[in-house]
Amino acid sequence: MHTALLGLLGLALLGALHAQDTIPVQTDFQQDKLTGRWFSIGLASNSNWFKEKKHLMKMCTTVISETADGNLEVTSTYPKGDQCEKRNSLYTRTEQPGQFSYTSPRWGSKHDIRVVETNYEEYALVATQISKSTGPSTMVLLYSRTKELSPERLERFTQFSREQGLMDEEILILPRTDKCMADAA
Repeated sequence: MHTALLGLLGLALLGALHAQDTIPVQTDFQQDKLTGRWFSIGLASNSNWFKEKKHLMKMCTTVISETADGNLEVTSTYPKGDQCEKRNSLYTRTEQPGQFSYTSPRWGSKHDIRVVETNYEEYALVATQISKSTGPSTMVLLYSRTKELSPERLERFTQFSREQGLMDEEILILPRTDKCMADAA
């Protein structure tokens, strides 16, 4: 029984590692072109927090800037109740351009972040594999330079999210809002 359990855990870990290796990264990624202000248009995740908070989520703004040592400072401003909250994250670059790591100081979770595709001027599709003590989860984000994206880009986000194993009820096009948009300039 013990051997069988170890074997199952080994297969699960191998599957998780394989899943991370199959997530592509933007070819010829140019980090400096990713900087600036983005709107979060879509969010997909199989995490428990997403399932619990999904009905409250709205579009938010994210400002990406390069640090002196070549990492990315990511500041998201989002509506929470009748206030605007800011969350800062430092994405540490890896040897693979377009791939970053982040460890949540609050939860201790480890994030493998990949810019899957972008044209830098219109949209960016970002996938994150999250490892935490309660188990792994996947998150896909769709960013836009404007508050709207073409139906084709929205469909690409939905299709890619499904390819990552996410179900339709785990995929959300965030409701538009003007709340907290000025605070993130």
